[in-house]
Amino acid sequence: MSTRLTIDPITRIEGHLRIDVEVDNGAVDRAWASCTMWRGIERILLGRDPREAWLFTQRFCGVCTTVHAIASVRAVEDALKLQIPLNAQLIRNLILIAHGLHDHIVHFYHLSALDWVDVTTVPRADTKAAAAAAQGLSDWTGNSPQVMAQTQERVKGLLASGQLGIFAHGYWGHPAMKLSPEVNLVAVAHYLQALEFQRKSNQAVAILGGKTPHIQNMAVGGVMNALDLDSQAALNLDRIFMIRGLLEEVSRFVREVYFPDACLVAGAYNEWFDYGAGHRNYLAVPDLPTDAAATKFDLPGGVILGGDLAGAKPMDVFGDAAFRANVAEDVTHAWYRGRGAQKPWKGETEPTYTDFVEDGKYTWVKAPRYDGHPMEVGPLADVLAGYAAGHPLTKKWVDEGLKRISAVAGKPIGPEKLMSTMGRYVARAVRCVILAELALEQHQRLVDNVLKGDRQTFVPPVFPKSAVEGVGVHEAPRGTLSHWVVVENGKIANYQAVVPTTWNASPRDEKGVGGPYEASLLGNPIADPERPLEVLRTVHSFDPCMACACHAYDPRGNKLASITVR
Repeated sequence: MSTRLTIDPITRIEGHLRIDVEVDNGAVDRAWASCTMWRGIERILLGRDPREAWLFTQRFCGVCTTVHAIASVRAVEDALKLQIPLNAQLIRNLILIAHGLHDHIVHFYHLSALDWVDVTTVPRADTKAAAAAAQGLSDWTGNSPQVMAQTQERVKGLLASGQLGIFAHGYWGHPAMKLSPEVNLVAVAHYLQALEFQRKSNQAVAILGGKTPHIQNMAVGGVMNALDLDSQAALNLDRIFMIRGLLEEVSRFVREVYFPDACLVAGAYNEWFDYGAGHRNYLAVPDLPTDAAATKFDLPGGVILGGDLAGAKPMDVFGDAAFRANVAEDVTHAWYRGRGAQKPWKGETEPTYTDFVEDGKYTWVKAPRYDGHPMEVGPLADVLAGYAAGHPLTKKWVDEGLKRISAVAGKPIGPEKLMSTMGRYVARAVRCVILAELALEQHQRLVDNVLKGDRQTFVPPVFPKSAVEGVGVHEAPRGTLSHWVVVENGKIANYQAVVPTTWNASPRDEKGVGGPYEASLLGNPIADPERPLEVLRTVHSFDPCMACACHAYDPRGNKLASITVR
């Protein structure tokens, strides 16, 4: 006899997500993912100047801000066939890298670590043994016995107070928790230290972007950063090297703390390499262009079907012909008018709310498909595409990670095991340490180009009267992001954003095939139906961001708010 479980809301994510599962014989055999927020900003953009779109789209979310700004300006530039200056490409890259470092650190420590780490065992830890274990992972200065003792005292005080704050309502003592008190202590110490380093990443974003969240320096045609090495009012050498100092600090934390921690947790919970694979279809786009024309990239893209790494199809250019032709969004089971799939440039966002109907419409998320296939996007897809392509940095860090994980697990863990719940956590750490290396390389390219005398950061766009279409892509922290725009007479005639969580959280399509969340939950063990921790582990492995492209909506048609811009 099956048991129906509903988790609403899923916490430690961005936005509002409901997960329903049916459990039979201790494992999930059916699943539904329901986003309870409406994506509607596309409608707000209709009729507007396309040069303004990025200011609106980055407000899809308070976390994924820069990524939507980038995808938006790239979409308009693609429609205009506009090449931006090299300095603009490199400044954008540095913003994206710094944002990515911040995002990945926050996900591992502050959003998902509590699925694996039992804070309540920390008082029982031997602080010297914990420090020795941490020092065996790296030479990080925050691994000393003094730091471990101080962290333990802070946790003891918190537990004694009875007011656990961010640690309240955890599944403490759950049978699926298996780390020793000492490893839990190390993890909590690094949890607290990570707060400082994610802040430093955001500081680099703010210096270049003017503020964060919601940067202010983007422009269709480049960036609005004035480059003047002698001016205190511009991006000068002081600011450029302040950014480098911040990136060096964060990069060291990623190499010496985050990456080793992720490998340690993966090795300790190596059974989770056997769960959560889903469809094994992966999509990633190339990113971090190294030339003005965006023909060369630091990160490769690719398409993998059925887990066939040997048969991976590379993607070498922004928005290549296959990508443009194959992406469509199905609305059969989403709260929008109609059924079946539409190409984004022809897409509509007309709400038709029906409440949750498991065999009908049950979510505000559309169902993107690539040539009819549900595709997983995110760090796992990014890393697998790079590994299949023989990308040197990806090969280096995947192999290093698997070596460390195998040592902890006491058995060999190969790259095929990455297609799993635990593989997503490992892939995110791999991607983060790759970004940490590329941050300094991209920064040096900018310095070298500026010192050659190049100060250009912008070229003005020219809009034709005829209708033009463009797609802007970016390999965001949560995966492949694309913005699709139709511009006519200098105004936006249509706009659709196909975001990473739309790919991953998609409902069933017209054929009844579920998306990656739903597929990856099938077969997951559930030790205690009253505390379905295992569901959270797999869902959190995707780093959900339901708020991307959402808008407030009342199903009764009542006005919620009125805003006047003066």
